[in-house]
Amino acid sequence: MWMYLGLLAALFLGLHNLCKKHAVRGNESFPVLLGTVVSGFIFIASFYVLSIFYPEYAQQHGYNFQNISWSQHGFIIIKSLIMAGSWLLAYQALKHLPITIVTPIRSAGPFFTFIGAIFIYKEAPNAYQWVGFFLIIFSVLLYSKIGKKEGIVFKKNKYIFAIIGATFLGASSGLYDKFLIQSLNLNPQTLQFWFSFYTIIILILILSITWFPYKHKRAAFKFRWSIIAVGVLLQAADYFYFKALQDPEALIMLLSAIKRSQILIAVLVGGIIFKEQNKRKKLVPLFGILLGVFLILYA
Repeated sequence: MWMYLGLLAALFLGLHNLCKKHAVRGNESFPVLLGTVVSGFIFIASFYVLSIFYPEYAQQHGYNFQNISWSQHGFIIIKSLIMAGSWLLAYQALKHLPITIVTPIRSAGPFFTFIGAIFIYKEAPNAYQWVGFFLIIFSVLLYSKIGKKEGIVFKKNKYIFAIIGATFLGASSGLYDKFLIQSLNLNPQTLQFWFSFYTIIILILILSITWFPYKHKRAAFKFRWSIIAVGVLLQAADYFYFKALQDPEALIMLLSAIKRSQILIAVLVGGIIFKEQNKRKKLVPLFGILLGVFLILYA
């Protein structure tokens, strides 16, 4: 069941990425990020309010929120710091790079998760998983070749480094999620609520220096419906992902790979919607990544 939950998370993440590209295109990326996190928080907070006024109904329908200790709050704040950094880098990259380049690079996240799962959680890959792992990395390198044809030189483009940094931080957060869910016994909705709350505080502090004081930046911001959609879709994806992690048999290295199947939506649908270049050539490394994910799942 945890694999199916991972696929549901991938579906919502793929839709989330499409809406995110629409939200940041020609827009101020940092306030867009804050808007998406606030939208997601309001969505999950509605269930929190429901659990306060109708506790029995909420308990029956799985909306129960835990009372957690200060130390647990501290661990959640660490996750918020990691993901705030990842999102700030990712949103800047997504604003300036094609979605058909950004999403496949982020698909290399299993590389970092794979290594962490081996050394931290002692998850042991077999031969098929190793082949799938290296196939994913090789396919991402192919994307860098295609990117050069679009005027994107990976070694000289700062937004490429931004998306690589975002990918590393995101993978670190994924490894950390297993600790939060399985070792601290946090349920998905409790983690989502407090994680969103602390992330909003962090982003407001950052924007109070980088965006709020500048009138021309505030004037450049455009509110779009996709900002709300991004927040809600991400909460849905996180819920299914955290539910999958609650299973003690769930392997974080496999879940991370399963989530990468979101690139089907981003590359195929996103490439058509946003009319990006070299869509056919990008199908070759896309197939490589999907084959790598299949091998890891098959194993």
